[in-house]
Amino acid sequence: MTDAELARSLAVEAGDLLRRIRDEGTDEGKALGQRGDREANALILARLAAERPDDAVLSEEAKDDRSRCAVARVWVIDPLDGTREYSECRGDWAVHVGLAIDGRPALGAVAIPDCDAVFVSDAIATPRAPRERPVMVVSRTRPPEIAIKVAEAIGADLLPMGSAGAKAMAVVDGRADIYLHAGGQYEWDNCAPAAVALGAGLHASRLDGSSLVYNCENPLLPDILICSATWAGPVLAAIRAVTAVERD
Repeated sequence: MTDAELARSLAVEAGDLLRRIRDEGTDEGKALGQRGDREANALILARLAAERPDDAVLSEEAKDDRSRCAVARVWVIDPLDGTREYSECRGDWAVHVGLAIDGRPALGAVAIPDCDAVFVSDAIATPRAPRERPVMVVSRTRPPEIAIKVAEAIGADLLPMGSAGAKAMAVVDGRADIYLHAGGQYEWDNCAPAAVALGAGLHASRLDGSSLVYNCENPLLPDILICSATWAGPVLAAIRAVTAVERD
């Protein structure tokens, strides 16, 4: 099994498990989310220990072993991205299985189980026709102020959505053109989505245009831009302009 095949298998299996747990109806609300996080994480970690015993793992739901910093290959896992959406029985939650090699998002898989969809970084990019007005996907509960200002600057329409993975995959599948986020994310929130986006021929970077770097000692990675290549330049320019005004 290749790394990409393994990532896909893990994302699909964890997603299936999460749906079974929810459909049992024995847990709800916060308890449902906690159980889903715990059991999906255990499934993924067990499979990785068996399939890739020499690789390190960074998971949102496991204690961070900093010895991973000396390892070239690190699986970056969010077993349930969008715990709130999952607990509320919404469909915009995801499973992230990413692999960082020498600090870069080398490959990954993002499953959107309630849509029976899984996106893998080795997929072939599909050309898309540009929209006259771009669509920017943002958090349905706390859209960052910079995203709203950039959307105004470039004339983008906003599309609210739940988890980070669901928002990023909306750009991958063409429902949106831009995903811009600032504040509150960690490596597990965006490693797999960034890998899938890059594999699809999209732009993925920090908001200052710098490369995304993973397996850092501090896993905080608070901002990300995923967008079509057409919009990368205008969006990055708008970010610089908005930031300059805020500094003044």
